[in-house]
Amino acid sequence: MDPLDCNATERVMTILDVHNHFYPASYLDAVRRGDSRILMTEDDEGNPVLHYPGDYNVVVPGHRDIAYRRGVMERADVRQLLTFTSPGTHVEEAAVSVPMARAVNDAFAEIVATHEGRFLALGTLPLNDAAASANELERVMDELGLPGVMVFSNVNGTALADERFWPLWQRASDRGAVVYIHPIDPVGVSAMTEYWLMPLVGFCMDTTLAAAHLVFAGVPARFPGVKWMLGHLGGAIPYLAERLDRGFEAFADCRRHIDRPPSTFLREFYYDTVNFDAAALRLAIGFAGIDHIVAGSDYPHKIGSIEKMRASLEGLDLSATDRAKILHSNAERLLGLV
Repeated sequence: MDPLDCNATERVMTILDVHNHFYPASYLDAVRRGDSRILMTEDDEGNPVLHYPGDYNVVVPGHRDIAYRRGVMERADVRQLLTFTSPGTHVEEAAVSVPMARAVNDAFAEIVATHEGRFLALGTLPLNDAAASANELERVMDELGLPGVMVFSNVNGTALADERFWPLWQRASDRGAVVYIHPIDPVGVSAMTEYWLMPLVGFCMDTTLAAAHLVFAGVPARFPGVKWMLGHLGGAIPYLAERLDRGFEAFADCRRHIDRPPSTFLREFYYDTVNFDAAALRLAIGFAGIDHIVAGSDYPHKIGSIEKMRASLEGLDLSATDRAKILHSNAERLLGLV
């Protein structure tokens, strides 16, 4: 029996899952043809396997078969905001990454258009080409009608706060774009190759580093129209925010680009719930406020779980109104659906 085929009367309400991943056929075909730097193999069940530093992804049917995935979502009573995932197009040569990102975005827009509200999507960008990324964000929002983009926490070792990306953030701010920061292999990944330390620890730390760097560099202050969202409950941001504020008080460098504590910016970010521990969820709610927490599952990665997402959120001691905010209405507001 499908574990998601639960009795409809047991469900609280439809969830809008903002953290999940999909590989369009055009991308997988390009990698399979050898048009990519990414190595593809197959597992014993015939699933493609994508290899990149410190990690690999087994591309199960939920990653690549939208009809299969829709069936899972209907049984689970879940809508999803589709995003691309690691290793991203930025690992390619620019001549490859730009058309590859466009093809991914075109595929996402087609899925959104043909699945009657079951799926929404954020675009991806060829982040190794900052100018092309700014142009593609414009196309994603103005032509394809998507509400924003997912970016990775570093771009081949370059920080998102780097000034080369400021034209991108300007266009995102002008359009009120959602910019969702998802982790990727951090600098120093060679120290994280055992025990799955890269996705288990490195991902969360790179998200934390990216968010803190953006704030101290003054990027959210300079581009206030951007709606920032962090994966995996913000990494360690809710836990470390007080320490960042102490840095602001102690070090002149930390006050060079901002005139108020970093936590005040970080509380304006959105945080997805891909941390299924109740104490961690309560910490994030206490830090960012109930209006800035959005449901996420990390489906269909092996470490993700729709059922754990559901159980962790339904187990919180919340009013019906606050529970609805996390399950769907915060995300609906963020994405411009209401």
